[in-house]
Amino acid sequence: MNLARYLPTDCLKPFVKEFLIVESIAETGNRVLPDTSIVLAFRFKGTVVESGETNSNLPVSVITGLRKSSRVLNYSANSSTLLVLFREGGAAAFFREPLHELFSQSRPLDELIQPQKLEEVEDRLAGAKTNPQRIAIIEQFLISKRLRSGPEPLLAQAVMSIKIAHGKTGIKSLAESLSISQDAFEKRFRKAVGTSPKQFAELVRFRYLITAQSADRSLTDLAYEAGYFDQAHFIKDFRTFTGQAPQDFFKSALFW
Repeated sequence: MNLARYLPTDCLKPFVKEFLIVESIAETGNRVLPDTSIVLAFRFKGTVVESGETNSNLPVSVITGLRKSSRVLNYSANSSTLLVLFREGGAAAFFREPLHELFSQSRPLDELIQPQKLEEVEDRLAGAKTNPQRIAIIEQFLISKRLRSGPEPLLAQAVMSIKIAHGKTGIKSLAESLSISQDAFEKRFRKAVGTSPKQFAELVRFRYLITAQSADRSLTDLAYEAGYFDQAHFIKDFRTFTGQAPQDFFKSALFW
């Protein structure tokens, strides 16, 4: 599997982290861990199947919300997909729908976008010859859909505070620091970011643990670092997040 990363044009940088093109020459599978980005996927070659109780082919264009559990995607030989990884809260600048309604879901993009316009984008992607051409097509599409010029400052500050603390954040105290009631804060956060502040903090915490883990740290150290005093509870939550027990995950996990 080959991954090619591209930065967005300047006017999209407040909303989009990066574009990612996933290409698979041979048939392959990949475990996708929960992350803090809502993702658009445009498949322009091959097929992608999500494994589960029943395997299901993903649509050509799909939007995926935040989630608390990992998923396994199987890519056919000679498949290619362009992903748009939004910044936290960035997708809200392009969609009027409350984004927490996408939690744990992957939905066909034509449920949120006028099908005719989406078909035009898909046809142009299929005919493009190079990755930069494909990126330009999606950038034009996003710019045409943009609803506002920048992210909401209060939510951007909240996201930054949670990430700086590696997810160890009290939501009540965070709302107080932003001079907003907790109920109002949580409602605005869910709608724009795609999940509750508490669940978002848990995603940030687990992603940090996975990237910060090293061979000289024990499982007990990892559990304490995550704020757990019950190792069994930690292992259960870790398995939900990654699909594997910690020992197995750090030995063999292939993920992005």
